[in-house]
Order: sequence, then C-alpha cells, then structure tokens
Amino acid sequence: MHSGPLNKMKTELDSPVNYSFVLADRLVPVNPLIGSPLSLQFTGEIACIHCGRKIKKSFNQGYCYPCFTSLAQCDMCIVRPEQCHFDLGTCREPEWGLGHCMRDHYVYLANSSGIKVGITRATQIPTRWIDQGATQALAIFRVSSRLQAGLIEVALKEHVSDRTSWQKMLKGTAEEVDMMKSRNELLSRCRTQIDEISKRFGEDAIEILEDSQMTQIEYPVLQYPAKVKSFNFDKTAKISGVLHGIKGQYLIFDSGVINIRKFGGYTVEVVPG
Repeated sequence: MHSGPLNKMKTELDSPVNYSFVLADRLVPVNPLIGSPLSLQFTGEIACIHCGRKIKKSFNQGYCYPCFTSLAQCDMCIVRPEQCHFDLGTCREPEWGLGHCMRDHYVYLANSSGIKVGITRATQIPTRWIDQGATQALAIFRVSSRLQAGLIEVALKEHVSDRTSWQKMLKGTAEEVDMMKSRNELLSRCRTQIDEISKRFGEDAIEILEDSQMTQIEYPVLQYPAKVKSFNFDKTAKISGVLHGIKGQYLIFDSGVINIRKFGGYTVEVVPG
C-alpha cells in the first residue's frame, strides 16, 4: 500500500506513455498495475497543493481559497491567455509572471477527441499533449509570450475547436487527422489576423514552424469503456476495480473513470491487488 496527497500524474513519453502517481514527494509507477485490481481510498484529508494548509474544500484542482484568490497561476488569464495583463503592471505576482508568461510559448494542434488548437510553454511539451489525451500533436507557432499565444489561439479557434470532449477521448483512439493539411488550411484562413499580431509585437516575436514534426502518442490502455462513468472522491471515498488503462490524467477502471488531476491535494491510499 502507498499513501499520500495526490498531484497530477507524472508522465514520460514512451510507447506507450509511462505514468506514475505523485504522492507528496514519492513516485509510484502506475503502468505495472494495469490489468489488475486496484483500490484508491480517500482518507478525508485535503491539503492545498501550494501552501500545504489543511482544507475542507479545494478550488481549481487543489488550491485553498486564499491561494486561489491571490496566486497568479489561478487568475482568469491562465484560462484566457489573450487577457494576460502583465504589460499593464497588474499581474498578481510579477516575478511568477516573468518566469511563466513572459517566455516562449507554442501554439499547437492536437487530436484527442478531434482536432483542436491550444497553447503551452515550451517546457511543457509533450506533457501538455499527454495530459489532454492527444494521440497526435503538432506545434505550429513559437511566440515570445503567453499573451501572443493567446491572441493567435483566438484567431485560430474561429475555425477549429479549442476544447477536448473528455468523454469521447476516453472511449477510444481518435480518428487519425492529416495534421499538416489542417495546419496549412488554418494558416491560409488566418493570414490576415496573424499578420496583424505580428505587426503589433514585431516579426521576431512570432515564428511559424514550417518544419515542425508531428508527435504520435500511444497510451497504456487494454480496453476502453463503451460508456463513461466518472467517479468523484467527494461522493465516493473508495474507488476500486480492475485497472484497464490510463489516458490523459484519467485512470480507466472496469467500473468507471477518475480524473486524478481534479483531486490534487486529496490524501489517498493506493492498494494494488
């Protein structure tokens, strides 16, 4: 048995992806547990994933309310990067903003439940794609700030979704897409908007990645569910069954699925067998 407060699973790109539980500062490999019975028991204790204080309810996947309302990483501009206000001098944590927002970002296309557009920091490739359950991914722009990435994403999502249907993603492997063709069509449709963003920030700030190579991702799944039933530790303290696989940040049991990332800071006991 292993126990401790959860964080999102650590991933390593391989064929298939390698997953590990992060319980406090310990890593517990999950792939070897696939195909066998597994129980996760929530003990009732929750701790903020930032400050560590004990809480009764978490916000934004693991934060206490004071951290949720004060940290820059919990601000609305993280969800809507086109609203980044660092340049206005109103960032909640300017030093954090410098390290996370005012650095290279990528705009990408991914195929998880169908093709979508998204953005991520350079340091989060391919982690971001794996966390979304993408089976194909292609970086199409490199830019020098989160704001620029957000503005490009806004232009592109007029023509392609920026969301993943997690239920569809968990029902099987997405139908393969010609990513290069999709990229070229988007660049053609959005040329005017991209040129305007480039003029605003300077040509050196935005780079089209014409030679980017597609990343193919395989997940350790023995069997996908026909119907997706989602478990919630706040309603069911013990989750058990045969582990059929892992995709995104979801464990797929024969009895349902659970999003591990959603329950950051929840203390659980992991009992194999």
